[in-house]
Amino acid sequence: MLLNVNKLLHTPDAAQDFSFEMDLSDLEFGGSYPVSQPVTVEGRIRNKAGVLLCTLEASTTLHCICDRCAEPFTEDKTVAYQCVLAEERQSDDDEEIVLLEDDQVDLGEVARTAFILEMDTKTLCSPDCKGLCPGCGVNLNHEVCRCRKAVDPRLAKLAQLLEDR
Repeated sequence: MLLNVNKLLHTPDAAQDFSFEMDLSDLEFGGSYPVSQPVTVEGRIRNKAGVLLCTLEASTTLHCICDRCAEPFTEDKTVAYQCVLAEERQSDDDEEIVLLEDDQVDLGEVARTAFILEMDTKTLCSPDCKGLCPGCGVNLNHEVCRCRKAVDPRLAKLAQLLEDR
């Protein structure tokens, strides 16, 4: 979504709200496509003391697979982002500055980049997910492990004493 900010650049204390939806269903992340619903983006650009400040919030529902137990689950994802819009950079260290081209900003690209950078590298169905048993493969969130505990060979004689009782 291209937005012309020429009027905002030259009008002190001016503001403009924006709202749009973007399709990120083609976004592959972690071997799957978690974004199946449109991402809703809402925000505002305002001129504060001659500087254009852009704030936006992008939200959707992700369809994920837990990295510990491999169960599918849904998760609401909201990303808040803020940047400065400028016609030129003062230095190369200014990462929070988005450059304008012909007094226009591509809000779709800004929102897409912010959303991708905020994606979690590890997705869990819950913070206390127990995962899968490495021996028998049972989901430890729903069942008890059926594996027989291996006895340390150094303690084998003690284990025999306990079995005799």
